[in-house]
Amino acid sequence: MGTRDPRVDAYIAKQADFAKPILEHIREVVHAACPEVEEDIKWGSPFFMYHGPLAHMPAFKQHCRFGFWKGKLVAGGDSDEDAMAGPFGQLKSVKDLPSKKEMTAYIKKAMKLNEEGISKVKAKKARPELPAPPELVAALAKNKKARANFAAFSPSHRRDYNEWIGEAKRAETKAARVEQAVEWIAEGKGRNWKYQK
Repeated sequence: MGTRDPRVDAYIAKQADFAKPILEHIREVVHAACPEVEEDIKWGSPFFMYHGPLAHMPAFKQHCRFGFWKGKLVAGGDSDEDAMAGPFGQLKSVKDLPSKKEMTAYIKKAMKLNEEGISKVKAKKARPELPAPPELVAALAKNKKARANFAAFSPSHRRDYNEWIGEAKRAETKAARVEQAVEWIAEGKGRNWKYQK
């Protein structure tokens, strides 16, 4: 059995007159399509939860939106942000929404994705390892502790050092960076250690 959150009632009540019937209509269609849906407020607007975030319906000064958490998978679009913003565009009246049948089809599709645990986020491809500049390799060969620490660093930490040294244009700059890098690496510090908490 789904739940209705009194905070959603309060949210709808404080919206502009044009927005109230839109939000109430969306709410009724979502509850009819997914009786187990639970309401919540996230990021200041109503969310519908069903095995995780399902959809949301924020209201703005001039329009409303109705979008899906896994928008690109549910309704298509060029990006997740576009689809999550709502496949129906800016809603200024109930007439801007598709039929109940069409909305129900979108909601059922979103429910199925959540039931199956399909993630909206695609895993990023790991960038290939950037080879260490020869000057750094030679310096690490002379410092056992630095060499061991560098080998134990994550690929991103190694990449930070490799890029920093490799980007140096002048030989003097490159030599100074190698010297500084070996000192920090021997201490187990990443290239940007000053900025890490």
